[in-house]
Amino acid sequence: MIAKVLFLCVHNSARSQMAEAYLRKFGGDNFIADSAGLEAGKLNPLAIEVMKEEGIDISLNSTKEVFDYFRQGKIFNYVITVCDAANAEKCPIFPSMSEKIGWDFPDPSKFTGTHEEKLAQTRKVRDMIKRAVLDFIDKINYEK
Repeated sequence: MIAKVLFLCVHNSARSQMAEAYLRKFGGDNFIADSAGLEAGKLNPLAIEVMKEEGIDISLNSTKEVFDYFRQGKIFNYVITVCDAANAEKCPIFPSMSEKIGWDFPDPSKFTGTHEEKLAQTRKVRDMIKRAVLDFIDKINYEK
């Protein structure tokens, strides 16, 4: 069975985009990955930059709204929120969802400091997301 996974955050501008990209890169044929936000935002340039360091180009990705997927009747086995718990509660429940998972990562759009300081903080978030995605892949593949 192929696991259909939706990563959600507030604006689909950084965290969910990174998680989707990692699942696409490392998940192989066992996963289909999408991402969305509570509302569509603008891709975060810091996220684009740190993902390029990993050899992944997300610069041409569009941002999407979760409620568009909901209205389309999209089916997801797993919905993984990558924002804080308060925003995660605003996400719709997909009828086909077998599990909702919450990963609380800092929001790169809230980082302050110089460009290099914000970049360093975004790298930390990127690395946390990568580890979480790899652990998720291992867990799902183990359960199969």
